[in-house]
Amino acid sequence: MPDGTTGTGIGAAVKRVEDFRFLTGRGNYTDDINRPGQTYAYILRSPHAHAKIKSIDSTAAKAAKGVLAVFTGEDMQVGSLPCGWQIHSKDGSPMHEPEHPPLAKGKVRYVGDQVAVVIAETYAEAKDAAEQISVDYEVLPAAATMAAALSDKVVLHEDVGTNLCFDWEIGDEAAVDAAIAGAAHVTKIDLVNNRLVPNAMEPRAAIGEFDAASGEYTLYTTSQNPHVIRLLMGAFVLSIPEHKLRVVAPDVGGGFGSKIYHYAEEAIVTWAAPKVGRPIKWVAERSESFISDAHGRDQINHAELALDKDGKFLALKVQTQANMGAYLSTFAPCVPTYLSATLLAGTYTTPVIHANVKAIFTNTVPVDAYRGAGRPEATYLLERIVDQAARETGIDKVEIRRRNFIPADAFPYQTPVALQYDSGDYEATLASATKLADVAGFAARKAEAASRGKLRGMGFSTYLEACGIAPSAVVGSLGARAGLYESAEVRVHPTGSVTVFTGTHSHGQGHETTFAQLVSERLGLPMENIEISHGDTNKVQFGMGTYGSRSLAVGGEALIRAVDKIIDKAKKIAAHVLEASAEDIEFKDGNFTVAGTDRSMAFGEVALTAYVPHNFPHDELEPGLDEKAFYDPANFTYPGGCHICEVEIDPDTGTTTVVNFTAVDDVGRVVNPMIVEGQVHGGVAQGIGQALLEYAAYDENGQLVTGSYMDYTMPRADNLPSFNVATQSTLCTHNTLGVKGVGEVGAIGSPPAVINAVIDALWDKGVRDMSMPATPEKIWSALQAAE
Repeated sequence: MPDGTTGTGIGAAVKRVEDFRFLTGRGNYTDDINRPGQTYAYILRSPHAHAKIKSIDSTAAKAAKGVLAVFTGEDMQVGSLPCGWQIHSKDGSPMHEPEHPPLAKGKVRYVGDQVAVVIAETYAEAKDAAEQISVDYEVLPAAATMAAALSDKVVLHEDVGTNLCFDWEIGDEAAVDAAIAGAAHVTKIDLVNNRLVPNAMEPRAAIGEFDAASGEYTLYTTSQNPHVIRLLMGAFVLSIPEHKLRVVAPDVGGGFGSKIYHYAEEAIVTWAAPKVGRPIKWVAERSESFISDAHGRDQINHAELALDKDGKFLALKVQTQANMGAYLSTFAPCVPTYLSATLLAGTYTTPVIHANVKAIFTNTVPVDAYRGAGRPEATYLLERIVDQAARETGIDKVEIRRRNFIPADAFPYQTPVALQYDSGDYEATLASATKLADVAGFAARKAEAASRGKLRGMGFSTYLEACGIAPSAVVGSLGARAGLYESAEVRVHPTGSVTVFTGTHSHGQGHETTFAQLVSERLGLPMENIEISHGDTNKVQFGMGTYGSRSLAVGGEALIRAVDKIIDKAKKIAAHVLEASAEDIEFKDGNFTVAGTDRSMAFGEVALTAYVPHNFPHDELEPGLDEKAFYDPANFTYPGGCHICEVEIDPDTGTTTVVNFTAVDDVGRVVNPMIVEGQVHGGVAQGIGQALLEYAAYDENGQLVTGSYMDYTMPRADNLPSFNVATQSTLCTHNTLGVKGVGEVGAIGSPPAVINAVIDALWDKGVRDMSMPATPEKIWSALQAAE
């Protein structure tokens, strides 16, 4: 409920406080930062997908106007870019982890691989000089697809000897095979989850700086987790003592996962800064981002779902090929395994599940987590095969889901693939969504569309995700090479205002508003007295950053625990001043009161006293009011929901129009409904983009043929309807806030809803399958073939 005093607490639709600076051009992004004496870097990248570097002649470039230095891989003798997650194959052997130098050494493995860096007085001079670098390549055959790579006729990493990174499994294969053998019906499906190029509003950028007097490095970078970048770069790549390396991630214009990772350019500018004795800035051009930012998705799946005669699910078997690209990016191995295969139970009571994942190196840009990270892949597979099973068995698409839902009274619910869900009510979200989408009126709308010559379809997706990525013990047992707790520090100033230092990072999610709402409600303070600080390793105690919808469920809980420590100490201060026992002090609406009396102190009075402790009993009570908390939760959180998409297709052109989209999501307690709705809008837009428009396509030689906005289609406002968004909440049981996470739900639930709707629209014309993206050409061709 909204806080009664300030109207800004939990549940209040407070407008985002950070939007003033974003919408008025007053944000402070990495490219807005300019350091004294700054120089500029241009990265020369490989034009070939696979080639040996026989020689590099940079003589002319070094002599070019304005050039200060040119460095290659042979100059930059540093550590390999590390992978943060280790997977073991089903035979117990560890995954293959080939070296990933920041600048290529002896060989390039994808178009865009870093070959050399030119540092000059201006960016234009650096770019011009790079054209004068002569690289003698011996072009090699490329393994651009997973099928080509699996043959091992072309091997990317000779020291590994195979392109198979790992061969992993989860679940009971024998039990699944037995259930399939005895099933009344088995539905089989083959799916491709298309490769995507993340497109944040702000391209990646980095500034490296070195202070020769102190020996300290500073990296300004577009990152979702500056402390992790400091750890990886300091400990594994450049071997810089952590206290000598400051990483600052100021305002960041969107991440969607693509800015989680430690990229070569961050290491390059930081390493080179002392070499040239001046700060170095690098900013990616938009087309450069297409071949240098980690891509998303890119899986091929085969699945079999066994059902009994009543349509109850008996078993699910999944075989996945997951493209890793040319190197292992920071979190890449966990995406198709622990972030995807463990979600294959979804919202259903499938008794046994088995998944086998083969991860494969190819001559393409490295692939890593992208909004949803494995959960969209699992949901797409599951919700597509459930729809297919409904059609094959003649059971209504809503009814087959209801028959197999985990009942609301069955929580906590242990799935056969490791996870234990703590709460949910899938029937309630389905019922709410079907009402909001007016499912009952669809037949009339379909008939009306047909009268205009259009094909209308409706698609469902009842999804579930695991987010709030955290429990260190769990993720450690699954291969994570870091703890995934979160931290917060609450610093009360003598005037009673508060600064919160959070280890999460906001790059568009609205943390400065949401976190301030938590503090406002707990301490009874107005929002304007609360400041949220993040993104600077020299200010914030430590943090694991923002991804996996973890900021509120993990970072918010750490913040609340720090606030509670503040209240506990403030009670002791108030008790001392009011000459009472601390146990008798009550705190409400920003006032400390002796129970049963009218003696009280306002929060600001206590804060001032904490810093003016003239008569404190110092052996019992320290001055100051500043507390920290680290929070490591007991479990993931499990948002879920129902998305219903309604499309209309023009059979003459194959063009799909999304005419209605309904999303009812269970994200636990809603702190700010306006921000939740905005997060869902953004995620659904990305999901519709994947379903209908976006695809990163490579040719057989490993050339990215969709390397710009001329040929990679991003969703635009006129591709989207006004969304019907609502929440239907059950509370998370293992954090005190009851929150679950919302940042990715839209991108997880929407793609199967869209494609199921497209197939529904085309079904009567004889079209039985459609892959993403369902482009007009693909739909038109399918209609022609079906006639």
